[in-house]
Amino acid sequence: MPNLDSHAPGSFCWMELATTDATAAKKFYNGLFGWTPDDTPMGPGGFYTLFKLDGRDAAAMYEQMPDQRAQGIPPNWMIYMATENADSTVAQAKALGFTVYAGPFDVMDKGRMAIVADPQGATFGVWQPMSHIGIGIAGVPGTFCWGELAAADVAAAADLYGKLFGWTFKPSPDYTEIVNGGSSIGGMMALNPEWKAPPHWGGYFLVANCDASTDKAKSLGGTLLMGPMDIPSTGRFSVVNDPQGATFMLFQPAGA
Repeated sequence: MPNLDSHAPGSFCWMELATTDATAAKKFYNGLFGWTPDDTPMGPGGFYTLFKLDGRDAAAMYEQMPDQRAQGIPPNWMIYMATENADSTVAQAKALGFTVYAGPFDVMDKGRMAIVADPQGATFGVWQPMSHIGIGIAGVPGTFCWGELAAADVAAAADLYGKLFGWTFKPSPDYTEIVNGGSSIGGMMALNPEWKAPPHWGGYFLVANCDASTDKAKSLGGTLLMGPMDIPSTGRFSVVNDPQGATFMLFQPAGA
C-alpha cells in the first residue's frame, strides 16, 4: 500500500468527520472502508478518533460539541490544506477576505491549525504539521483521493485560492481542475441551486467498485444522493450521506 510521509504545501492533507454519533459512525465507516478506529481522550468524556487503514492514518472523527449542535452545524466532513506556516497562511487569508473562525493554535505536538471560510462561505482547515503529517496512506480503496469545491462563483474562488495556496487551474466548460505542484489534486464546480446547499468543500474516497460500495453504504444505513454515474474517460462516482447526515463521495477510476 502506498504510504505517505509528507504533504506538499497547498495539498489536501487531512479529512475530519464531525458527527452526532461516534459509535454509529465507527460502525458505518468500518463496514464501508475497513477503517479501524483508534480513540484518544479529548476533554471530559470526549474522544478524537483516528481511522486507520493498514495501520496508517486515513481520516479522523470527533463527536460534535453541544455548542456546535446548538448552532445548527450539521454532521460534516472537513478538508484540510497543508501549509508550512499556519500563521502566515491565516494572515494572508484575512487580507484576501477570508473569515477565520478558529486559530491558529497548536494541537499538542501534532501540528498547528486554523479553521477558515472563504468569502462565499465554504469552510476548510489549515494544517501545519509537526509530529503528525495528516493522511498517511493513499492510492488504495478507502483512502482520500480528490477534493472538490462547490462555489457560487468559481472564477472568484479560483482567483482567491490561487493567491492563498499557489494553485493553478485547468478550466473546462463545466469543471475547473485544481493543480498543485504540477499535479491535479481536486476541482471546482458551480453550485447547483437544486442541491439547496451553501458553498462547500467535499472529499472523494477511492473504491474498487463504485456500484458495490454504494450498495454497501446503503445497506449500512447511508443515503444515496446522486449516482452512481460515469465521468467520461475518468471514472464512476456517487454522492452519499452517512447515517448521521455527513456527505462524501465514492470514486472508482476508469479501468479499475
